[in-house]
Amino acid sequence: MSGFVEKPEPVQVPGLTHLHTGKVRDLYRNEAGDLVMVASDRMSAFDWVLPTEIPDKGRVLTQLSLWWFDQLSDLVPHHVLSTELPAGAPADWAGRTTVCKSLAMVPVECVARGYLTGSGLIEYEESRTVCGLALPEGLSDGSELPAPIFTPATKAAVGDHDENVSYEEVVRQVGAETAAVLRRTTLDVYGRARDIARERGIILADTKFEFGFDGETLILADEVLTPDSSRFWPADQWKPGRAQPSYDKQFVRNWLTSPDSGWDRGSEQPPPPLPQEIVDATRAKYLEAYELLTGKAWSDSF
Repeated sequence: MSGFVEKPEPVQVPGLTHLHTGKVRDLYRNEAGDLVMVASDRMSAFDWVLPTEIPDKGRVLTQLSLWWFDQLSDLVPHHVLSTELPAGAPADWAGRTTVCKSLAMVPVECVARGYLTGSGLIEYEESRTVCGLALPEGLSDGSELPAPIFTPATKAAVGDHDENVSYEEVVRQVGAETAAVLRRTTLDVYGRARDIARERGIILADTKFEFGFDGETLILADEVLTPDSSRFWPADQWKPGRAQPSYDKQFVRNWLTSPDSGWDRGSEQPPPPLPQEIVDATRAKYLEAYELLTGKAWSDSF
């Protein structure tokens, strides 16, 4: 059992139709047929949406995504039409709301990995492969890969777990031509973002993208290159062979699996609320990632 510990009721706004409450984002459709995406401060981990929010998290995800969309626009178009707040929307939506194109979404998560960790490490230790791709001997947790790899995953509903799949499975789902475009675009975008992050002292270990089609045009959608969808590591602390310090939600995962939380991940019990010091430290991690990447102080962002 997993999912929401406490599922929120959607905010009702005149002229907007609520479509979906996700782990972090609430989706609406406006009267023009565009999507209105609102990033909440919810935190998810281990397929649970936790009962404790991280203040400003949704704004960090939104503002960082907007910054990255600008950095990548020459490689692939994005889905954002406007950041104007819909009429009648609550003031709290400011800074966390985007009006987006309605797309035919690709039914796979497009994951790029430049370093070995997480589920990729687990598979590697069993078979020396990741998503069926053979890797050399001698790699360990945090090792840089010989070259970035495309390791797609299924899209899971709230409470379910994304599952890594082979490239051949992507071909089966979307066709050979689309699969090739997804792989090429994913690796191109990862390569650009990796270089930008490296210039700012951050290792982009891996990340996931979502794409959709506007007619025949491939569009980068949802969030992009945030601490929720990526592993960011401080470059000056990188040391293969161990878990790396990070700017992402790994900080929360580590606390949940520690004796301090008292939570048994293997049980069907929901995870406990986060203590204030974990909330504060997590918020600081997200803000630090934003400021290092964009070069802007968070206090100057609105």
